[in-house]
Amino acid sequence: MILLIDADSLIFASCYRKRLTPDDSPYYEKLSDATDKFDEQLMGVVNDLEEHYEIDKVLIFSGSLGNFRKLITKKYKANRNNQQKPPLLNEVHAYVKDKHNSIYGYGVETDDMVARYWYDLSNEFGRDEVMIVSIDKDYKQFPCLMYNYHYKHKVVYDITEEEAMYNLYEQMIIGDTADNVNYFKGKGKKFAEKYLADCNSHYQYTKKMYELFKEVHKGKAKQRYIECYNLLKLRTN
Repeated sequence: MILLIDADSLIFASCYRKRLTPDDSPYYEKLSDATDKFDEQLMGVVNDLEEHYEIDKVLIFSGSLGNFRKLITKKYKANRNNQQKPPLLNEVHAYVKDKHNSIYGYGVETDDMVARYWYDLSNEFGRDEVMIVSIDKDYKQFPCLMYNYHYKHKVVYDITEEEAMYNLYEQMIIGDTADNVNYFKGKGKKFAEKYLADCNSHYQYTKKMYELFKEVHKGKAKQRYIECYNLLKLRTN
């Protein structure tokens, strides 16, 4: 099994420490404390999977420079502009890149890089020989094996072609609040499930989705559809 580990969330979490009192800082002050936590978390994830799979290779992905999605619309991730970042975040990213030889993206996001490697490696070695390791729901748009290592889940998803296709178009309806993507305010999972119930091909999903865009966005339907699709669809080439 080849593991493709999206390490961004692990890096972010590694910067935080457990507070003993409410007045304590939530962040580590020493870089070594944060990097030790990262290594511990990483090995914990790999060890969990080694109990059930024969691991042949581990590829780690972390960080990127530039983001083509921000050229599509200034609203993309604009909700994060004023969010405070952990003081050691950049230093831990640098550590992971240096020590773990992590794969870095240019012009795309980390999950695009993971998607690209998943596509190439699964075609070369077989779909069941590659696993994406992440807590990011965006990967569910692919018919892949995906391990969510979050302590509340710790589950391997075996996503079918049909499920992957549905997941992408459902996401276009419900949006992604974390990335400030929302083209249909007030429409959630229940609406999406009912609205897309009769679709079973990309053509049918596309046709149905475009009808919804025309209903809501009128003369800007085509522009908004293309925007939404390109913001949410991960790149595999």
